[in-house]
Amino acid sequence: MITAKTKLAGVIATPIKHSISPLIYNTAFKKLGINAVYLAFETKPFNFAKAIDAIRAFDMLGVNLSMPYKQKALKYMDELGSEVKLVQAMNTVVHEDGCLIGRNTDGIGYIKSLEAKGYGVKGKKITVLGGGGAGIAIIVQLALKGARKISVFNRKSDNFSSLKKRLKEMGEQVEIEIELFNLADEAILERELSNSFILANTTNIGMGKLSLDSPIYNSQVIPKNVLVTDVIYSPKKTKLLQQAKHRGAKTMNGLDMLLYQAAASFFLWTEKKMPIDLIERKLEVRK
Repeated sequence: MITAKTKLAGVIATPIKHSISPLIYNTAFKKLGINAVYLAFETKPFNFAKAIDAIRAFDMLGVNLSMPYKQKALKYMDELGSEVKLVQAMNTVVHEDGCLIGRNTDGIGYIKSLEAKGYGVKGKKITVLGGGGAGIAIIVQLALKGARKISVFNRKSDNFSSLKKRLKEMGEQVEIEIELFNLADEAILERELSNSFILANTTNIGMGKLSLDSPIYNSQVIPKNVLVTDVIYSPKKTKLLQQAKHRGAKTMNGLDMLLYQAAASFFLWTEKKMPIDLIERKLEVRK
């Protein structure tokens, strides 16, 4: 029951009306008897600063952030978690007595989603599509979990060179090879995928206005023995996952990652463990 003491949490992004995060968090709040409610806030870029101010103004528990705000939010924080300093992107704001703390649970959520399905990454070659906020968070966790090599593919842009340098330095820090390639180079993509254990799409290609698109133009480069994962969960089967299935590859959408990164954020806000089994049963029909 909502009362005068009910706390507020939510997710800030655009687009976000497809989000199932309210179902996840509100189910957890209810099960654990926490007097709080979670809402989705469709927020345009020109209103983003005001939305961040509202966290303090409304004394919220905090918020989750999704595209396109995972990097833009950094400058509004009072403190940053160690993982955020490394990744330079965040997906969670924790509000503590007027102090806004930026945290990142994306990478943890991705690894947990793999482990829940019995997939380990230690000693494995991984190919990642995208070098944005979610991509870097996942790359860092893959490296920390002992991946053998990570090949990253990104579209050529003004920051391609700086991203290449950053990934190289990151690889040197954790003593594994992390290399950046041009996503448009189909021959290199096919070569790198040929001995990869996992292909991970961390871009937004496949959702919203891009729901009919895939980051891979020629599906023939996808080998049947690779696990193809997508951070996108709506639609349930992105164009990329459809391509992979047609090629005979195993697939996994972003629903489990969403659940496990949500569980990590939930603990940061409440210091309580999210009832994952209960929520998984509610989400089962959505997979």
